[in-house]
Amino acid sequence: MLERQRKAFVADGPPSVAVRRHRIDRLVAMVLDNIDAFTEAMEQDFGTRSRAASLATEMVGMIPVIEHTRSNLKKWMRSGKLMRAARLVGLRAEVQPSPLGVVGIIGPWNFPLQLVVVPAAAAFAAGNRVMIKMSEITARTGELMRQLAPDYFAEDELAVVTGGADVAAAFAGLPFDHLFFTGSPAVGALVQRAAADNLVPVTLELGGKNPVVVAPDADITRSARRIASARMVNGGQVCVCPDYVLVPERDVDAFVDVARATLREMFPTILANPDYCSSVNDANFDRVVGLIDDARRRGAVVEAVAPDGEVLPDRASRKIAPTIVRDVDASMAIADEEIFGPVLMVQGYRGLDDAIETINARPAPLVAYWFGPGGRDFREFVRRTRSGGVARNDFAAQMVPSGAPFGGVGRSGMGAYHGKAGFDAFSHYRTVVGSDLPFSLTGSAAPPFKPGMQRYTDTMLRRARNKARRRLKRG
Repeated sequence: MLERQRKAFVADGPPSVAVRRHRIDRLVAMVLDNIDAFTEAMEQDFGTRSRAASLATEMVGMIPVIEHTRSNLKKWMRSGKLMRAARLVGLRAEVQPSPLGVVGIIGPWNFPLQLVVVPAAAAFAAGNRVMIKMSEITARTGELMRQLAPDYFAEDELAVVTGGADVAAAFAGLPFDHLFFTGSPAVGALVQRAAADNLVPVTLELGGKNPVVVAPDADITRSARRIASARMVNGGQVCVCPDYVLVPERDVDAFVDVARATLREMFPTILANPDYCSSVNDANFDRVVGLIDDARRRGAVVEAVAPDGEVLPDRASRKIAPTIVRDVDASMAIADEEIFGPVLMVQGYRGLDDAIETINARPAPLVAYWFGPGGRDFREFVRRTRSGGVARNDFAAQMVPSGAPFGGVGRSGMGAYHGKAGFDAFSHYRTVVGSDLPFSLTGSAAPPFKPGMQRYTDTMLRRARNKARRRLKRG
């Protein structure tokens, strides 16, 4: 497949604006023409996942980002002119955004459709061919995508691959021109290691323990309601979900009271509730339950907000009650591991320095949340912490602008996409310079060296040294 795509790419050359837009349009059509089939496949993959959730998060959510890319594509494809004045004497320089070739995309299971379609649209916008490896955990969704792709694309434009971990490992080891991966940091490290054998550049969209700081002057009721609600999106199986909440010590009890009441109001029933998303498989169910049990054994205060009369966690439905965990210490696995389930850690802090120190003691998260006014404390929080993005007073607000780059930093990711960042990620910016001058600009760098060359270098270095000294003297 890779060789077929690369040969087609070389034979056809960089595609026009019209071709790129048509590929994006066919990609969107493949989703929109088959909405019912995709939502049904995702519900079967998860066990319980509401149609409304799939429509909102998987399909509606991708449209603004793709439309932004499509509408700005012609502008992004233009070459950037350099040294414009030099064109008058015969020296022309420009930077051309050029396609890389064939882009490989390895998709995750938590949003198995959106998180392959959006990067594929960006790769098409940049003029590339695309190969997608669908997650084996959401096998029905992956198989549907594989079956539908040939109805909309030639295989040398878009190819969809399914299969287990062995196929994923082989896919990651192919000599792509760029490899894009969404998933956990642990698997991301394996993907990067496999890509390194062929010096393939990678974009890694990972995760981490996203912190929330509730400011001393925040509205506790509003903050607790929004944070509790955000934790339950997709059953907590979202890379940008809040993972742990830092609340002023005096407000911890009030925060937990509101969060508990909010969760009870949201889910009067769970077992038979079609809106309550299951853990995607037994392995993730067991992992999350294991984190809760480990924290309880080691002394944490664990409160399952389960409806009266319902016994949870329930292995048959893979449903875990919304759970609030307090008094976590470093001995507990939940202190370091990304939860990826309906569990929220809550702990008190004494002052802003204490909260920032707690955040900075962990690897940089994908997003850092702040609930409270946007004053001096918030600006200090942004300045002194490190994260892929920052959102204030709302869940995933950093993703609302369609043109904003999305990506992590450090252990939460490498590179970014969405908007022009996606176009740039899958493009090479190639400098092209042409000279019609009657002499060579760089010929003096070759021997034999004339006395004038030595005088020129001495003069340039003396000027640079004097300038540096003046700047240092000014402070």
